[in-house]
Amino acid sequence: MATQAGAVAQPRVPLSRTRVLGAAVALADEGGVDALSMRRIAQALGVVPMALYKHVTSKNELLDGMIDVLVGEIDPPAEGTDWKSAIRRRVLSARRMLLRHPWAPEVIEARMKARATPTPALLEYLDSMVGIFRGGGFPIGLVHHALHVMGSRLLGFSQELFEDRPGRAPDTDALPAEEMAARFPHLAELAMAVAHDPESVVGSGCDDQFEFEFALDLTLDGLERLLRNAS
Repeated sequence: MATQAGAVAQPRVPLSRTRVLGAAVALADEGGVDALSMRRIAQALGVVPMALYKHVTSKNELLDGMIDVLVGEIDPPAEGTDWKSAIRRRVLSARRMLLRHPWAPEVIEARMKARATPTPALLEYLDSMVGIFRGGGFPIGLVHHALHVMGSRLLGFSQELFEDRPGRAPDTDALPAEEMAARFPHLAELAMAVAHDPESVVGSGCDDQFEFEFALDLTLDGLERLLRNAS
């Protein structure tokens, strides 16, 4: 195609998974995730819809990739701080991320229910949070209870992250167990340490009644401490 005299044709930026996911996040921010489609993403990128499928093969893969993009926006662990400050800073960073992307909690919750394992970036994030607790001196059993108490507050909103759903199909793209353990050692330690409760509706390895009472007592103890300080 001819260009105007003196104008330099700009090379087309190659299509990539990063560009596809970035465009999808921007469109969801603009109009909500329900309005997201391959056609709209393709239009935003100036390509035909079929070109996208080389980088994301389905809507679910697209949503999982978008979650990983958002998790990547959360601040990394702060150096030289105590466990409480480090956890608090990351959780508040996650909340700021979700305020930028108000559609995200619904998608994260839906995909957590649908998948047998979280997305890779989410696994890495949770593994690092377990590592902060362990580095702060928490025994592994107490870390398990802490994760239940915090739930999705680890990601800046309030839902149960560990709720199980019967009949979920296994993730065909999940890493082999040995590779998972090597990549996410803190989560592997947690999984090995927790006693399994096959009747649990929260998730394998959890005692629903104990976790409920643990969170309730922790909340009441905290309120009691605040009442004492206010007296």
